[in-house]
Amino acid sequence: MDNKALRKKEEDLAKMSPFEIKNELIKLAKRDARKSTDQFLNAGRGNPDWIATAPREAFFLLGQWALQECERTFKDEPGIAGMPASEGAMERLRHFLMVNSTLPGAQLLHDSIEYCLDTLGLDSDALAYEWAEGIIGDEYPTPVRMLELSEEIVRAYMAQEMGNNAPGLGKEYDLFATEGGTAAMCYIFDSLQANHLVNPHDRIALMTPIFTPYLEIPELDRYQFDVVNIGATAMDEEGYHLWQYPDSELDKLRDPSIKLLCLVNPSNPPSYKMSDECMKRIVEIVKNDNPNLMIVTDDVYGTFARDFRSLMYELPQNTLCVYSFSKYFGATGWRLAVIALAKENIYDRLLASQPELQRKDLFNRYRSLTPRPDAIPFIDRLVADSRSVALNHTAGLSTPQQIQMVMFALMCLTDRENVYKQKMQTMIRERLSTLWDSAGMTLKPDADRVGYYSEIDIMVWGSKRYGQEFCDWLKKNYEPLDIVLRLASETSVVLLNGGGFAGPDWSVRASLANLSKDDYDLIGKAIDRILEAYHQEFLAAQKNKGELGIRNILKR
Repeated sequence: MDNKALRKKEEDLAKMSPFEIKNELIKLAKRDARKSTDQFLNAGRGNPDWIATAPREAFFLLGQWALQECERTFKDEPGIAGMPASEGAMERLRHFLMVNSTLPGAQLLHDSIEYCLDTLGLDSDALAYEWAEGIIGDEYPTPVRMLELSEEIVRAYMAQEMGNNAPGLGKEYDLFATEGGTAAMCYIFDSLQANHLVNPHDRIALMTPIFTPYLEIPELDRYQFDVVNIGATAMDEEGYHLWQYPDSELDKLRDPSIKLLCLVNPSNPPSYKMSDECMKRIVEIVKNDNPNLMIVTDDVYGTFARDFRSLMYELPQNTLCVYSFSKYFGATGWRLAVIALAKENIYDRLLASQPELQRKDLFNRYRSLTPRPDAIPFIDRLVADSRSVALNHTAGLSTPQQIQMVMFALMCLTDRENVYKQKMQTMIRERLSTLWDSAGMTLKPDADRVGYYSEIDIMVWGSKRYGQEFCDWLKKNYEPLDIVLRLASETSVVLLNGGGFAGPDWSVRASLANLSKDDYDLIGKAIDRILEAYHQEFLAAQKNKGELGIRNILKR
């Protein structure tokens, strides 16, 4: 394929989502691996290569006890059992754990019971009964938004992990358990529009770079939002990315015509938590200039950051938080997430102040649920809308999923030494350092760096290594997508294009979650190899250009 045709193909591919381009890259990388001695290495998607074992052990052991509880109430037919009973349930659970104290999961269940009773003050039989009935899955989720005691437990987890041990265990928040962060995103955008809180052509802001669905959803025909990007364009005095937001970018939010702000914190990519300075400026802007700004913060990577504190605890009335359990616990297949919203919030206030025509429309939308549909809070509208309102009575995340979520949360709530967190953070940072070291690049110390992903700006590092003239030549002769295609076809390495996340066009995104430390050494060397190949082409082009110039002079 000649260079013109190749660039046309790359231009066409660049119009697609990076996650769709990934499929083409995987084909190229696997083909190269078959033709060479290169190992196929896919660092394109952030699916962890670990799982948290203790909460799964507790889940499966709890399931054994719950099945025994069901067999107590119905023994007439082989292979059939009844439903668990509430009275005396905790006493029976404690006896079961005493008898099976040496089995995996028993200690976490014991510690979890003590935490729930002593710290959260939950009723003992009610807790054991919710766990038994929930893990067996014999009833519809009730309440549909989230099981009552499960909400108490996960709310405490959110206060600890998202609020950096916020006081009061976050009791002022309501939670909606969803089928992963993906479902949460869909529900939020749908309900915002269904409730006329954002309408087609309204202005919204995205803090970029950002996870691609936040870029792609606003462009769908049903939304057609006017998008303002708030870019993490800050650089230090040496010309290195800080991946933070300059005041000039944040000040765009002072425009009250911007109704909604979406962000991923820590970012995806490049995996930095928002600095204290940036967060304080957003708080100041909202309080002084844009008090009705609705904020959606996606904080799935917060547990990988040191001393993380979400905007949901800085601007509780404005901020709706999405948190997924998928990455931290290696549970992407479980589809576990929550939407958290303060009980006092601007979403409800904006609904109450809508024009009569819109209020009448929403009255009709939700009138099958209650005689007072105008009194339904926004978070409960999210639940109803997730089932097209008419199926609200069968809404809700499956109860076994909710119990596994609770086990994940309780592992962290009872881990007073933060052993699991330290292991996760250390492993991620070691992989990140290995990648950059083997690529021959400098990773400057930064307390806000998280490292679940890494975004490498080729123009920054090409300039540092080979000079600006080399970068100018590279941009003139190749499309930005060329580097990820070369990595796949020549080294069997799959990375995603950073431009697809609204990051620098000539950047690549690597996940540090799904391969071994040694694999990241190979990936770093592959990046170094491709950069040097570009450089050799540049030197040859410069040489040819010089020789051509000499010949032209001699002809004269």
